[in-house]
Amino acid sequence: MTAAPPGTLLTPEFIAMVNRGVSTVVASRDAALRPSLMRAMGSSISVDGTRVTVYVARSQGRQLLLDVASTGQIAVVFSEPTTHRTVQVKAGAVDIRNADVGDTALLRRYLLAMEREISSIGYDTSVVDAMLACRLEDLVAISFTPAAAFDQTPGPRAGSALTATT
Repeated sequence: MTAAPPGTLLTPEFIAMVNRGVSTVVASRDAALRPSLMRAMGSSISVDGTRVTVYVARSQGRQLLLDVASTGQIAVVFSEPTTHRTVQVKAGAVDIRNADVGDTALLRRYLLAMEREISSIGYDTSVVDAMLACRLEDLVAISFTPAAAFDQTPGPRAGSALTATT
């Protein structure tokens, strides 16, 4: 595996995996440490890995959105269904906004990528279409800079912290 670009926690391989569009689950917690989580409807990462955006449905993630807004805490797991290669990123500060028409192309690419991933392991694309069905007006974009990252791929390195390069 190659080294992470300067200033980021993620290697080019992990950045490429996330940008390709893989299974994405978003989690947070409330002040009493009760967890909340949901599947993201889309995601993106900057080329250098320093900015992540996940899209969640307001109608499905009310508690998650409340928790993220009140605590700023977020954890996101990106997992490649075909290999189970997985990375988790965490942050303690977020920017939240409504999704808009400028996000449409990114969300469409994510849907198509997930259809490819799921169909490659034998499921019909209708599974993904149902799983990610959502109106644009219902989507919220949560952006953050990863403060911690972990290799969560099953195996001997699972849970290993990824360290920043300078």
